[in-house]
Parts: sequence; C-alpha cells; structure tokens
Amino acid sequence: MSIEHKDIAAIREDYSKGSLLESDTLENPLEQFQLWFEQALASDVLEPNAMVLSTINSGGFPSSRVVLLKDLKAGGFSFFTNYSSQKGQDIARNEKVSLLFFWGELQRQVRVEGTVSVLAEEDSNDYFSSRPKGSQIGAWSSPQSQIIADRSVLEERVAAKEVEFEGLSTIPKPPFWGGYSIQPVRIEFWQGRSSRLHDRIVYCKENDVWIKNRLAP
Repeated sequence: MSIEHKDIAAIREDYSKGSLLESDTLENPLEQFQLWFEQALASDVLEPNAMVLSTINSGGFPSSRVVLLKDLKAGGFSFFTNYSSQKGQDIARNEKVSLLFFWGELQRQVRVEGTVSVLAEEDSNDYFSSRPKGSQIGAWSSPQSQIIADRSVLEERVAAKEVEFEGLSTIPKPPFWGGYSIQPVRIEFWQGRSSRLHDRIVYCKENDVWIKNRLAP
C-alpha cells in the first residue's frame, strides 16, 4: 500500500498569520520563549507544552518522541519520565539533546539544543505528588520501553499496585522515576511567512552571553 506522490506533493499552505522581525524579539531567548508560550496558551493551541525530545540511542541514531514540558526553572526546560526508559538510557550515555515545539495554529515552531541533567529529588517528589493517583500508579506499574507479552501484563501490574497502595494517603515516588532539566545553548524561533520566506531568529550562547542572528529560510 502506498500514497500517491501527487497527493502528497499537492499538500501546501501559504503561511500568513504573523511575522518575526529582530525588533520584535527580546534579548533573552528564554523570555522570548515565555512570551510565545503565553501567546500559544491564549490562542488555545492544542497541548502547547507538547515537545519533541530527540536523543541519540545506543546504535547512534537520533530517537524522537513527544513529551510534555512541565516547567521552565532556572533557565532549563523540565520534563519527567522513567529513568530506565529508552530516553533515560540515551541521556545517561549522551547529555546532548534537542527539543522541538510546533504550534501549528500560530504557524510557529521553536527549536532548542542543549545539555540535560537530572532534576533535584525534591523537585521530582513535588511534581509526582501533584499527579493524579492513576498516573502515580501507572508510573510504578510500567516497565517503560521494555518488551511485554501483551496489555494484560500492564493491567495485572496496575491491579497489584492498587492493592499495595490501598489506604495510603500519599503514594511515594518510584526511585526509578523523576525529572530532567535541559539547559539550552541554542534556541531558534521560526515564524511561517508567505512564499516560504519564513522568519528565523536564532540565539546562540557564547561565553554565557546570548548572541542573536537572523537565518535565511
């Protein structure tokens, strides 16, 4: 089964919802990101905190998946996961990662490159305690990224954990679960423009100073 090439080639949209001039951008890219993020929230963008996290796997290939931004703390983009997952193992081998935010409703994207580190245990505990009980039990139950026979394996593990934690007012955070913070060294803001002449403003960190430039589309 294949998709006709002519059908794919005919898909196009002329972007016309905004512009991004140097004079429109702030000097600090994290403040610029905060501004754009707030505009995405105000525009009812579907899951504006969804971001594509790319790591390098054990075979040397880029490996991407969608995760959720949970905070922008101390200049870092924070998310949470199972430390034993594929992304956790990738990060343990290579601290260099990238992020991609795409807000189609605004015809915008943000690309981030940086290094990742484990969040403080206190931060991970605080976030875990704020999660719904079902998500907490799910974190305990899922051997994330491991091969399992079928879905019944998960259901049985969840049932066992529900019994184990029954009656507890607080479910503790699993020791294998927690947060990461990505400290950016490069952030690019992309605004779609007509005739594919898109606006691209990139910030690169040099000696702890952010340098801003325009890129050709």
